[in-house]
Amino acid sequence: MRAELAGRLVDRLLAIRRRFTTVLELAAADDALARALEIAGLPPFPLHVRADIAPPRLDRPAPAVVLDEERLPFAEGRFDLVLAAGGLHWVDDLPAALSGIRRILARDGLLLALFPGGSSLVELRTCLVEAELERTGGAAPRVAPTLDPRDAAALLQRAGFASPVVDVERVDLAYRDPLRLLRDLQASGESAALAPNLRRPLRRSVLVRALELYRERFVRPDGTHPVTVELIVLTGFGDAPLPPAG
Repeated sequence: MRAELAGRLVDRLLAIRRRFTTVLELAAADDALARALEIAGLPPFPLHVRADIAPPRLDRPAPAVVLDEERLPFAEGRFDLVLAAGGLHWVDDLPAALSGIRRILARDGLLLALFPGGSSLVELRTCLVEAELERTGGAAPRVAPTLDPRDAAALLQRAGFASPVVDVERVDLAYRDPLRLLRDLQASGESAALAPNLRRPLRRSVLVRALELYRERFVRPDGTHPVTVELIVLTGFGDAPLPPAG
């Protein structure tokens, strides 16, 4: 899943006619974005800093920083591109994080960030609710809340971005087994999405039953299982917008 999100982010970059030189990648859990850049035939950025709240798992030497996305320790205007292929939806104070990103962004810089939308993991959510009702007689929300596109546009404006744009993109994935989906979520740092209410932890029996339901209810003719991912794409510029692709 990380590779898919990184590829979508790079597709957006390909539409922009500009060579970026100082790049900050937030929520950079691994090398997924670097690999997506290679696949697209784009050369490495002269400076590509990976940053996350935990040490990124990198296969190759690269500048890496452990930080709090709400308190970015960089100088004003330091980067001409800030990227996030997911991950920022876990920030407690998103308005503060966006304001901080705007501060460290150059005047002609670009923010490009992906957030999960409300239809993401609808198959898994459905199975979790049904399994918990069946096993315990009640159900709690088991997937964390998502960002509303209308709120996102207002947040970009409030943070001071020029020409803010928010759009929604649907991605249809397929897994051989739903258990692999759970492992991917864990590897991507998204496992907390399955238990946002820690006062009522998810029982193992509920999770096992949810996987059984997933395999039974959501299966394609080729034996794979669909996974819906809705992406909210945030684009914000510094004081001057970039020229259009052409």
